[in-house]
Amino acid sequence: MKKILGIGNALVDVMTPISNDDILDKFSLPKGSMTLVDAGKSRLVKEETAKFRKRLASGGSAANTIHGLSMLGAKTGFIGSVGKDETGDFFENDMKKAGVRTMLLRRKTETGTAVALISGDSERTFATHLGAAVELSSRDLKPEFFKPFQILYMEGYLITDRDLVEKACKTAKANRMKIALDLASYNVVDAKIDDFRYIISEYVNILFANEEEARSYTGSAPAEALDKLSRQVEVAVVKTGREGSLIRRGEEVVRTGILPVLCKDTTGAGDLYASGFLYGYAKGLPLDKCGALGALLAGNVIKLVGARIPDAKWPEIRRRVEKIVKE
Repeated sequence: MKKILGIGNALVDVMTPISNDDILDKFSLPKGSMTLVDAGKSRLVKEETAKFRKRLASGGSAANTIHGLSMLGAKTGFIGSVGKDETGDFFENDMKKAGVRTMLLRRKTETGTAVALISGDSERTFATHLGAAVELSSRDLKPEFFKPFQILYMEGYLITDRDLVEKACKTAKANRMKIALDLASYNVVDAKIDDFRYIISEYVNILFANEEEARSYTGSAPAEALDKLSRQVEVAVVKTGREGSLIRRGEEVVRTGILPVLCKDTTGAGDLYASGFLYGYAKGLPLDKCGALGALLAGNVIKLVGARIPDAKWPEIRRRVEKIVKE
């Protein structure tokens, strides 16, 4: 089985259910998006939501995916940047506990946080202060970090530092790795469309996008967007929420359904879908099974609040994964 290396913003998630969406308007946070905020605005959001019950978890999009892959039994690594603080220790220990090989750069800046505001309809909106995470640079990427791995997975949020993304891609290609990218958020795609187009056309093999991100990138509805994306990459995946997902490789098109569950929080759904899909891909499984594994993990994480599946749930998930693999 191929080993997977992730690169992303090393953050600690602050999962915060909110009573209504007024706070989104107050802080100009588009519902369902990820908005970067400075340290001051991050503090204000945290103060405004102090009355709500919240939960901490190590996070960041790529970190969530790599954590899920490791919990499935894949050999994984993660490159990121955190502060020399207790929050950074929390992040590192949580990843190591799952079996992830961590390659973390420690900074004087505080570890980044992502306040996930969870609306009553389960939609989540992120106010993200990157902190030390944004200090990861192309200079930090050493060839030896990549050598043990065969797949590179990156979150689209990194596109704000195109030099970092391109250095990662060039190093991965020199190591004969496949490169997977998730588009991350529709507003990031809108802001960095030209950079995304360049990186995807030049380097990316596997591309993940949800319906909104695919529309922002291609201007098209899911089916047509899938067709356009598949002309640029080897494998294109468009996630369509309750409708499941569309996957295309060359002329092969696969539609997968969802795990029918009561959704409490969509946070992490895309990240854990990527965990399941890449687990199947790393094992050389056909696309329909990769999609089924993605749906299985996404369905399990949306039953809960937060982007992580509790440890106690993983033995049963692994049994169900093994059943899909062997079918």
